Amino acid sequence: MSLNLDIGAVISRARSPAYRFGQRHRLLTLEPQQRIIIMALPLVKSAVACTDFTRTVQPYVPQLNVLPQQIYSSATDLQALKELYLNTNPLISAFAFSLALVPIVLVISEINKNYSQVDRIWSLLPTFYNLHYVAYAHAKGLPTQRLDSLAIISLVWSARLTYNYWRKGGYQVGSEDYRWEIVKDYVNSPVIFFVFNIVFISLAQSLLLFFVTMPTYVLLLAAPITKAQTPDIIFTQVLIGCVFVAYTADQQQWDFHIAKSSYQKSAKVPASSRYTAADLDRGFNTKGLWSLSRHPNFLAEQSVWVTLYIWSCWATGTNYHWAGLGAAAYLCLFQASTWLTELITAGKYSDYKLYQKRVGKFVPSLWGEGMPSANAAGKKQK
Repeated sequence: MSLNLDIGAVISRARSPAYRFGQRHRLLTLEPQQRIIIMALPLVKSAVACTDFTRTVQPYVPQLNVLPQQIYSSATDLQALKELYLNTNPLISAFAFSLALVPIVLVISEINKNYSQVDRIWSLLPTFYNLHYVAYAHAKGLPTQRLDSLAIISLVWSARLTYNYWRKGGYQVGSEDYRWEIVKDYVNSPVIFFVFNIVFISLAQSLLLFFVTMPTYVLLLAAPITKAQTPDIIFTQVLIGCVFVAYTADQQQWDFHIAKSSYQKSAKVPASSRYTAADLDRGFNTKGLWSLSRHPNFLAEQSVWVTLYIWSCWATGTNYHWAGLGAAAYLCLFQASTWLTELITAGKYSDYKLYQKRVGKFVPSLWGEGMPSANAAGKKQK
């Protein structure tokens, strides 16, 4: 059977009152491939089927080809845009948005020679995608109890990460992650770094922030099939716990560096500080959660997206599925970025290598010795 379709005509037909009011028997008069394009969500009859890539994603990929033209032709018609939104598979529209961001952040980064453009929206995009899935589910009249809980947690996650990025000066004009300058110096080639900007900084990072939310699409598909149960409450509590741990770790790090900055200016330990002069001379925090993990905030951050993926596996009765790609990629990114961060830090502070030996990178070590007393710690290399 030929799949060459007048997709515009198909979508136009889908806007008729019969389709808008849910008279699904009319779909039977269409060819199967036409039916797939009109129905923005797949007809799945089991929870496991919600994870079938060939049924829930692959048939909708052709929508990417016509979506830009459809948006352009409907740009001045709010009702047409609304119908286009509802007639487009939500995973595809989210993916299209992530692709559309790439040239924007690329151009801005090259004009300003500042490569932290994605960093500025890092804390916002995953929640934007999650809210998109939740809004779509509401618009389609799907059960949303599970998704509504996720939306609230996602907003709290964004608030915590955005606030921490803001107070560290991330949104100030000219602010840039110090690691990009180091990478640029290491590459030592404007051409190669430009390619790196296209492939990784602008494209890969934008796609990653979409990929980590793909389990939410699976939860959306499973919503009419599996009702919210006690395990859903457990998953929400675990996610809240992850955000709380990340916030606590961020706050402990912030308190340490505020005390350190004051100590370096006045040579006096702030009266309200929990840290000693030896702690501050060491140069990096080893108290609180940082005595258990070298990066407790990173551990909690990664756990958020791994938990979301596991939640989608539970909801669909599967051990694994394609939407885990985002969580896996997120873990890989954190391994690489943490390696670079620690390489820099170990070269700056003499005691950091001892810290690496005695305290786990992410997961606390059951057999780790922990850091010795601050009085025995070496001081920052001159």
